[in-house]
Amino acid sequence: MVAQAGTFGRVVLTPRGGISALFLAIVVLCAIFAPWIAPYPYDVQDLSISSQAPSMAHWLGTDEFGRDVLSRIIFGARTSLTVSVVSICVSVFVGMSLGAAAGYFGGAFDRAVTAVVDLSWSFPEILIALIFVAIIGPGLESTMMAIGIAYLAQFTRLTRAQIMSLKGETYVEATINLGAGHLHVLFRHLIPNALAPVLVCGMLATGDAIILEATLGFFGLGAQPPTPSWGAMMNSGTAQIFLAPWIIIFPGLTVALTVIAINLCGDAVIQALDIRGRVRES
Repeated sequence: MVAQAGTFGRVVLTPRGGISALFLAIVVLCAIFAPWIAPYPYDVQDLSISSQAPSMAHWLGTDEFGRDVLSRIIFGARTSLTVSVVSICVSVFVGMSLGAAAGYFGGAFDRAVTAVVDLSWSFPEILIALIFVAIIGPGLESTMMAIGIAYLAQFTRLTRAQIMSLKGETYVEATINLGAGHLHVLFRHLIPNALAPVLVCGMLATGDAIILEATLGFFGLGAQPPTPSWGAMMNSGTAQIFLAPWIIIFPGLTVALTVIAINLCGDAVIQALDIRGRVRES
């Protein structure tokens, strides 16, 4: 706990780490408490005030259906963050399991996993996600599965590399010679020592997943109306880009700032944990 507190302190005490962590905390809190923070319901339409410019009544204006843009951005944070975080968590879990097993046991299983991972690695994440969503249909669940599969290769490769570099360490060999089983060696010694780089990679991938979710939403393959998401809001704003540009500008700005904050915070965590130094040493 002391080490974790020290790491957190080193992250937030740096200017970029502190500012980015504060911004992300605000975004997360807005997503959690959206019903109490949003000034208006996200799905109530009022055509009499459609496409109104930002004003004191509607700080970020209204969309083509008269819905408050700020409220939809706040509620959209729930959708975008939930989809991105859940999909990356699933991808990290499955990727670590496959990578750890492949790196530790080797043999035919390692060759099969490596072949599949290398094949999927040759395609961009957006192409994999688009193909997957096109096959099973649009929606939040399919978007989560598509993003999780799209980023599975990088976590599998990273975990496999970490396990292969760690299993030759003296303490691992000593543990095996003392009669420890495979599961004990994996879950007690190898995976905990390989966890930090994978989790930091997962944090950085969450920013990419937000962009991917917004891209799928922009194409109409993500959250379906009336559920708000940042990408779907930008999609609806394209038809009004010259009449009401704020409909697409503010959700796009939210996506950009959130991804920048995640990347800056991730860089601060890498520096605090000296991840690059560990990778070079291994």
